[in-house]
Amino acid sequence: MYFHIITLFPKAFGSYLGESILKRAIEDKKIKVAFYNPRDFVKDKWRRIDRPPYAGGPGMVIQAEPVVKAITAATIKARGKYKIIFLSPSGEQFSNSYAAKVAKKYKHVIIICGRYEGIDARVKKIFKMDEISVGPFVLTGGELPAMIIIDVMARQVPGVLGNFDSLEEHRVSTSDVYTRPEIFVYKGKTYRVPKILLSGHRAKIEEWKKNR
Repeated sequence: MYFHIITLFPKAFGSYLGESILKRAIEDKKIKVAFYNPRDFVKDKWRRIDRPPYAGGPGMVIQAEPVVKAITAATIKARGKYKIIFLSPSGEQFSNSYAAKVAKKYKHVIIICGRYEGIDARVKKIFKMDEISVGPFVLTGGELPAMIIIDVMARQVPGVLGNFDSLEEHRVSTSDVYTRPEIFVYKGKTYRVPKILLSGHRAKIEEWKKNR
């Protein structure tokens, strides 16, 4: 799976993509990540890409043209079928089911990260895209949501997880998990692993997980 990220701050992704499962997935060529900085598509020697909003208001708005050129560069590299995701607090709620659907149908995903007061809305009229939100809150930019989407979608790619059954949607999962030691003492208080998990009774254990 190939992720094409439109962002003013590609270095923001370095630490997250350079660790653990995603790092290994990139090294094993299970996923690829490419960056397209709108600043690279302007002729202004200052590489300026933002201007004040029409009708006034706080902050600055990212201009349409450099973003359109960055997206176009990504679509040329992607070729064939691709999905474009425009990150927005007012978009459709991102979910595992959406990630699985996109990962199954598309090998190339283009993610547009906003900044400042947003991106000129005409970009959404030029390209067909899904407007997606990762939650009911507003962040400084789209880089964190893009990392979340990469992480969730990458998990859908066979081989990224050591065991494909690690996908929570493929098994009965609970937020409560336990490991050794069986008895843990802290400040004089004893904490034990639930007896059901030590029973070896798979059906009862699965039922316990469902009810957590």
